Amino acid sequence: MPASPTREGPRVNDEIRAEKVRLIDEVGEMQGVVNLREALNRATAAGLDLLEISPNADPPVVKILDFGKFKYDQQKKKAEARKKQKVIEIKEIKVRPNIDENDYQVKLRAMKSFIGEGDKVKVTLRFRGREMAHQELGVKVLERIRSDMETDTKVEQMPRMENRQMVMVLSPR
Repeated sequence: MPASPTREGPRVNDEIRAEKVRLIDEVGEMQGVVNLREALNRATAAGLDLLEISPNADPPVVKILDFGKFKYDQQKKKAEARKKQKVIEIKEIKVRPNIDENDYQVKLRAMKSFIGEGDKVKVTLRFRGREMAHQELGVKVLERIRSDMETDTKVEQMPRMENRQMVMVLSPR
């Protein structure tokens, strides 16, 4: 079995090492299995390059095309794919066990906007001083957040204690 290309990208023209190749001409027609010399001569006659499309096939598949244009099209495809991909960020919202109703609604709106943008939300509930003795209050707050947000989100990480804080992660559905 022939080795894969060593440099970046497919082999071109004289870099192709197979004796016989399956040739596709410049208009996309399958020409069948031909000698590498003949394939190179046809490419030169057309004023184009011979590009190894599938190096691991037996025999390797080569195509007559303009290599510069091929590389340009590949770059365009990569740039387009990069443009379309969204980096998911984790936004953090901090709450307290005895949070006021108004503050709660403000934090809830912020979480909904983060989820709407496709980001994950890490809800951190911090206990101070003697609040550690009443962790059930913190659990109630996180349960309330979970029930208010359950139409748009799923819980990726259930509430758990980390030192003096309780953490829960929500992600978009």
